[in-house]
Amino acid sequence: MTVTIYDVAREARVSMATVSRVVNGNQNVKPETRDKVNEIIKKLNYRPNAVARGLASKRTTTVGVIIPDISNVYYSQLARGLEDIATMYKYYTIISNSDNDPVKEKEIFNNLLSKQVDGIIFLGGTISKEMKEDINRTPIPVVVSGTNGKDDGVASVNIDFKSAAEEVTQQLIDSGAKNFAFVGGDYSKKAQEEVLEGLKNVLSQSNLELKDNMIFSGSEMYKDGIRAYEVLQAEKPDAVLSISDEQAIGLLHSAQDNNVKVPEDLQVVSFNNTRLVEMVRPKLSSVIQPLYDIGAVGMRLLTKFMNDEEVEEPNVILPHHIEYRGTTKK
Repeated sequence: MTVTIYDVAREARVSMATVSRVVNGNQNVKPETRDKVNEIIKKLNYRPNAVARGLASKRTTTVGVIIPDISNVYYSQLARGLEDIATMYKYYTIISNSDNDPVKEKEIFNNLLSKQVDGIIFLGGTISKEMKEDINRTPIPVVVSGTNGKDDGVASVNIDFKSAAEEVTQQLIDSGAKNFAFVGGDYSKKAQEEVLEGLKNVLSQSNLELKDNMIFSGSEMYKDGIRAYEVLQAEKPDAVLSISDEQAIGLLHSAQDNNVKVPEDLQVVSFNNTRLVEMVRPKLSSVIQPLYDIGAVGMRLLTKFMNDEEVEEPNVILPHHIEYRGTTKK
């Protein structure tokens, strides 16, 4: 049978309040009493009931984390930063995979609320209209890390994708690129919108354009990079911006299989900069998102909301930079 706080108190011949003070580290307990209670706790193998403690304090020190694809390296690196900060502030995490499915995401969101979590953090992905309405109705704080929630009225941590796309596009034009393509993804529609805006802005300034048939959208996976190349190759692009490292690598490999020289005939830049960019040859040029920091800052922002700390700016934009490697001429 489960050992309760009552069992410990009875065995130690103290009150349940004293046991509670010992368990919670309250110093207002005589040293000999604390030692005696700890001895009984060890003897009975007592584990405090987190649910009961949460009901009493109205806090569970638990945070819900919703990830579009837990197998994707991009999201795992975000999660690492989040988890480290959660541990630092003594919060436990419940991580759930939504498969970027709005129906499943809504079910997970409501399930986390029923578990009385203190806050919820979304790692990347796209906030649907229905989910935004649910977020605005919930009394607990919610933060989005890896996408911009400002227009949706949701606290968020992100980089400036539009500015990054403008920098990349200008560099590619300066290196001679004229026929651009874009490979986007279902998980990052907000980022995709910003990248497309920046790309089109710079192209128009150079009297170039991004044709509709040069825009491909998939699931951000390697196989969709292969599909993207198959769709785009007829137009012979000489520069491709890809929202995902996996997609970019799939496209790169397909180009190489078709004897297209990279970067001489085709330049490729991605927007994740996960560790995958260093594992291919040539190494993949990429916009560097501070993935660990995006996860960590998102979690720290959530702790501020959960603890009623002052929040000066709910929508944080972190700095980025661009690493030009072997898939670009620079």
